Amino acid sequence: MTLHVASCAYSIEPLTGFAAFADKQTRLVAEAARAGAQLLVFPEYGSIELTSTLPDAQRGALARELSALSPLLTPMLDLYSELARRHGVYILSPSFPERIGSGAASAPRYHNRAHLHGPSGKLAFTEKLQMTRFESEQWGVSAGSTARVFDTELGTVGVAICYDSEFPLLVRRQVAAGANLILVPSCTDTLAGYHRVQISCRARALENQCFVVQAVTVGDAPWSIPLDHNVGAAGVYGPVEQSVFPDGVVAQGQLNQSGWVYADLDLDALARARREGQVYNHQDWNLPAHLAGNVEHVKVA
Repeated sequence: MTLHVASCAYSIEPLTGFAAFADKQTRLVAEAARAGAQLLVFPEYGSIELTSTLPDAQRGALARELSALSPLLTPMLDLYSELARRHGVYILSPSFPERIGSGAASAPRYHNRAHLHGPSGKLAFTEKLQMTRFESEQWGVSAGSTARVFDTELGTVGVAICYDSEFPLLVRRQVAAGANLILVPSCTDTLAGYHRVQISCRARALENQCFVVQAVTVGDAPWSIPLDHNVGAAGVYGPVEQSVFPDGVVAQGQLNQSGWVYADLDLDALARARREGQVYNHQDWNLPAHLAGNVEHVKVA
């Protein structure tokens, strides 16, 4: 089975209103669908582009912007569900800082959630589990508690939102639950930040012998505090295996160049690599042995 995926390097731009946002998504999804993509991956916090549509009085302060964005969540999700249904594709829509519960108005809680929309129009979400310093210390977005994988007609799919990808055990749990494909929607504002996530994607693909798709935000948004600078390149990575991809790179976009990066993922070749490869990273995980016991200190003068 070959899976055709599209990973977005999403250009953050000022928009005149929600209708302009909807037109942009409609064009992007139609382009990828025409190219034959079955699964489209948008980046982390691409939804924050919508802050450009807010009145000036609602912009310029992080807490105020989060509150003002909340009413736009439902129309955004409805838009992607309709596009997934229209084109018969799966879409991981841009993650959104979603208000959780009905906590005190003075201290609302937000989780960073990404939604997978199926070709039937149905959707489900997963949450970011490991927060960055900016999210927890400045923005007030807190860690989620829901770890999920999605069972789809394309196979079992996991999602590791940006910083989550830098923690091997978070991804390993999804692979152990059957995921052959991990989606990493990311948003990074420095070259170092981008490389941390990109290197992590490649490492997760190597150690689990799976495919990893990274989507990114690109471009500058001076009106936005969280998205003022965006650096990255969309990419798709796999196991480092001579018979599959000797360097583990399936497809790689140009740094800071917006648009789709496409890849054909041969799931049968992936299964052969796990079964007959030079190494058995996927099956040689042994958490009790790897984590057990104390490290012995040996003095060498």
